[in-house]
Amino acid sequence: MNTKTTAKATEVHDLVGPVMSELELARLGGGEVAYIKTLTSDEAIEMFPQIEGLPKGIPLFSLHAADGTPIALTDTLQAAIGHAQEDELSIAPLH
Repeated sequence: MNTKTTAKATEVHDLVGPVMSELELARLGGGEVAYIKTLTSDEAIEMFPQIEGLPKGIPLFSLHAADGTPIALTDTLQAAIGHAQEDELSIAPLH
């Protein structure tokens, strides 16, 4: 590796901050940030096994804490948003 390449590698390394652990990343947003995920009824049954008699083939929406913990399951996006607002959670977009 030549000196020019080494200098560029050092510059890039200097721009990248310390790497977060998975636990630190999961705690990011600590009770203030949530996300909403669209689920099939089969996915919802796996995620919320305590729910019985869930109809098949309907779209559902789950509200999750930033660490992925499920908070609520609803049949409308508006209800999931409303639940987040009641809990004073900011909704982060999923990519």
